[in-house]
Amino acid sequence: MITYIWPSSDTLTFEENFRFHVDRLRPIAEILAEKGCRFGLEFLGPWTVRKDARYEFIHNMDGMLALCAAVGTDNMGLLLDCWHWYTAGGRVEQINKLRDEDIVCVHINDAPAGIAMDEQIDTVRCLPGETGVIDIRGFLSALAEIGYSGPVVVEPFNERLKNLPPKQALQETAAALKEVWSW
Repeated sequence: MITYIWPSSDTLTFEENFRFHVDRLRPIAEILAEKGCRFGLEFLGPWTVRKDARYEFIHNMDGMLALCAAVGTDNMGLLLDCWHWYTAGGRVEQINKLRDEDIVCVHINDAPAGIAMDEQIDTVRCLPGETGVIDIRGFLSALAEIGYSGPVVVEPFNERLKNLPPKQALQETAAALKEVWSW
């Protein structure tokens, strides 16, 4: 199971929000653990989704790992999205410090060119490797180096792709995946 954690609040301080999430997520994680299921949490990196809020919350890999640890079950890990990793200022060295079991699922895509990192919009993305804005090669290489063995999912929020006939959208997505896997 996977879900995302909103990176801000207008009512809860960071500490209050952290405790709230631990208290809410722990029972879910315990039930999933009893059934042998992993639970992946995704951080949302872009400044644009938290800039207008009163309080910031977790918006990077280290923060999400801390939340997973605080939940306290062995089935917790990251849903690691390369777009959120990029918009949070992530570095390949951070991934190199992870273990396979720290990651439940991976999303890959690319960011639009010509837009500063802190101006990227969460719902506007490109196919993996399409623009080269995100270091997808470094990202995937680091995952390979740590022996990541879980699923990798393409997640381009892209109007052009969405408006294509399904078969053509699938072909373009498959071609993008084939290209980044061959690096």
